[in-house]
This record gives sequence, structure tokens and C-alpha cells, in this order.
Amino acid sequence: MSQKHKEKIKKIFEHPISGNIDVHRVISALEHYGVKVEMTKHHRAKMWFKDSELILALSHRNEMSKDNVARLRHFLEKVDLVPDKL
Repeated sequence: MSQKHKEKIKKIFEHPISGNIDVHRVISALEHYGVKVEMTKHHRAKMWFKDSELILALSHRNEMSKDNVARLRHFLEKVDLVPDKL
């Protein structure tokens, strides 16, 4: 099951940025690697890992915007949760 989660994290780092990344699958993969995720009633995802925090405003579709993918990529690089180290 870990390989499935690793593939989801890898997809965040693809070039060009993918426009069809499923939010729920990404959140599941992030939680698998220890990221604390809280969904708010205003459809935002608050994420914490290693004293860093990221808040993403999500659309009502299940796909992440390219801007959110880029922001999440930078957050994961900052906390050193990158595909090469999983």
C-alpha cells in the first residue's frame, strides 16, 4: 500500500504540473507519511508537518488546481517529504 501513496506524492512533483490530481487521494497519501490534515467547513485543508503549516482552499470538485499543486510541492520540499526520500 505504501507504493500507492508514494506514487501520489510523485505525481505532485511531475513536470508539467498535472491538472487532475484527486484531493482525497493526495490527503490520504500525506496522512500515511505523517502529515496532519484537517478539513474545515469552508472547504479548506489545513496541513501540519515538522512545525510547518499550509492551508489550501479547495474547489468543490475533487481535483486540485495547478496553483495548489505548486503550493503543496513547495510545502513538501520545505519539510523534506519528497519522492526520493520516501
